Amino acid sequence: MRCRILHESRGRMRVHTEGGRMSLKQADILEYYLRSKPFVRDVKVYDRTGDAVIFFSGERSEVVTALSLFSYRDEKAAALVPEHTGRELDRQFEDKLIFLLAKKAFSRLFLPEPVRFVIAAAKSLKYVGEALKCIAKRQIRVELLDATAIVVSLLRGDRKTAASVMFLLTLGDLLEEWTHKKSVDDLARTMSLGVDRVWLIKEGTEVLVPIDEVSEGSEISVRTGGMIPLDGTVMSGEAEVNQSSMTGEAMPVHKKEGSYVYAGTVVEDGSITIRVDKTTGSGKYDRIVKMIEESEKLKSGAESKAARIADRLVPYSLGGTLLTYLLTRNTTKALSILMVDFSCALKLAMPISVISAMREAGSRGITVKGGKFLEAVAEADTIVFDKTGTLTHAEPRVAKTVTFGGRDESEMLRLAACLEEHYPHSIANAVVNEAARRGLTHEERHSAVQYVVAHGISSAVGGEKVIIGSYHFVFEDEGAYVPLGDEEKLFTLPPEYSHLYLAVGGALAAVICIEDPLRDEAADVVAALKELGISRTVMMTGDSKRTAEAVAAAVGIDEYFSEVLPEDKAEFIRREHEAGRKVIMIGDGVNDSPALSEADAGIAISTGAAIAREIADITISADDLYSLLTLREISTALMGRIRFNYRTIIGFNLGLIILGVAGILPPATSALLHNSSTVAIGLASMRNYLPQS
Repeated sequence: MRCRILHESRGRMRVHTEGGRMSLKQADILEYYLRSKPFVRDVKVYDRTGDAVIFFSGERSEVVTALSLFSYRDEKAAALVPEHTGRELDRQFEDKLIFLLAKKAFSRLFLPEPVRFVIAAAKSLKYVGEALKCIAKRQIRVELLDATAIVVSLLRGDRKTAASVMFLLTLGDLLEEWTHKKSVDDLARTMSLGVDRVWLIKEGTEVLVPIDEVSEGSEISVRTGGMIPLDGTVMSGEAEVNQSSMTGEAMPVHKKEGSYVYAGTVVEDGSITIRVDKTTGSGKYDRIVKMIEESEKLKSGAESKAARIADRLVPYSLGGTLLTYLLTRNTTKALSILMVDFSCALKLAMPISVISAMREAGSRGITVKGGKFLEAVAEADTIVFDKTGTLTHAEPRVAKTVTFGGRDESEMLRLAACLEEHYPHSIANAVVNEAARRGLTHEERHSAVQYVVAHGISSAVGGEKVIIGSYHFVFEDEGAYVPLGDEEKLFTLPPEYSHLYLAVGGALAAVICIEDPLRDEAADVVAALKELGISRTVMMTGDSKRTAEAVAAAVGIDEYFSEVLPEDKAEFIRREHEAGRKVIMIGDGVNDSPALSEADAGIAISTGAAIAREIADITISADDLYSLLTLREISTALMGRIRFNYRTIIGFNLGLIILGVAGILPPATSALLHNSSTVAIGLASMRNYLPQS
């Protein structure tokens, strides 16, 4: 691309692209191309002027080379641009704002007063209509206040006040709409689907392939705990599908042959084969936006309270207007009350504050599905941890494989990986990764795979039943036996490891020893959570008491429970609720799902099972547990901002009313200050809660 450097300083360069004004798409391509470079810290592209401001580290020559190699026609560069970037949304509202201001200036400069009065009267009909709708529904809302103020001003011949009120209302509505849509748009982009690979059916065999290799008409397989990556029709099988990400409803929907399924939903139980109908987009962004805007159940208590207070204050404003007029017989003073209401700012600032907190959390690798969950995190006094993949490292490792009955170690690890790769979990990932590290390929040789929650996996290979899972599942549920002469091996398994048992044809074939090291930051995070107000920390695990006790002591957990089942975790949280506690649950597996659903705020690890991420209210990065501290800090800051907004809105607007009644502020000035403060508070509510790192 040809461009010239306009000016530069250390670590900053402004360039102008040759070739005329950019399109919005071209601006996005250039921006995301530059952002993909490791030496670029930040970039801003201005499509109207064709300029780009680049903040970089490293050598200036790297930036120059990158610009010289760039082309708008580069398919790889275009592929970096997400489906929605926000640039088009910003342009729409910029154009609307410019048109509104230009129309106002033209009217003032060129139209005579009688014409302007007629135009004002015509515009007032819109507000009168809204007021009549409120009256017809027997509701006293802010629309009634606005219409009364406008009509009274026109009847008094005060065209300027009426026009100013209508202009400020239009401007305020425009800016309110932009701040809300901008926040929702930013949030929705952080909740995009992140499925990289899928099980594609080729010639009757399942093959794990990158998602971009799937075309329309392809058939893919999804099983218990798996996320449906693309829209399509069920061709065979049956499953219970959790569609809460699309509908907001937690109850699973039964899907069978002929049913339609959507990208981003999760199979809670069962197995289905899907014929893909859409390979890109799949409308998930639009459905997420709809869910955010419409789902009342995701609103925080503070948001709902703000809406109720706003509506309840309208009758008092009308009553105050009437009383002021009766006592003073001064229409101007009475109008000053009508020009000011608490509703606009309360209804705008609170949702914007919540959405901004969700957006900021998203930028830090934390996905939050609703304001009520941030409120729950801020108020929580108890946190329950799963152990494996949560307090312990996100990627456990295979330490050794002990074989039985003369089995070959590599073959047993290969077989275990073949089964485990269908149900991603930290332990399963450890087995699959170890097989990959050793170069053990494991083509699909087994029949249909059945997953038994919190126990293990069952399938068949070469006509023999193969099972893998816990000691309880393999020996007590399935009745497997130890080959003659190998009993001592079983009794002397290394106690410092977690054990995964593999049985073939009813006989124990191997025990895979999993090294499950603690996260380095676990103890620090637990201690910091206590400093942030968490009074009780609990760990619940299916591991032995010995293992649980050691982990709890090392991390600083207050209380632990060992050898628990999924229903035990959920029951514990129910008891805590009965005791009046607010509970956070954090886990990463299919077996954590009931507890995640039961908690006031369920938190899943991003690399955990898809069903855990789907059911959870919040998902945090798997990189470290410090995200929990960030989440708590953002949630607490959100509640502080909401309280500040309450005090500011009530205090400022009450002051305007008093000054208006005292005759110090005329109605038009009151309206200007009221609308300006509403927009200012809305914009201030979009600010970040924590310092940028």
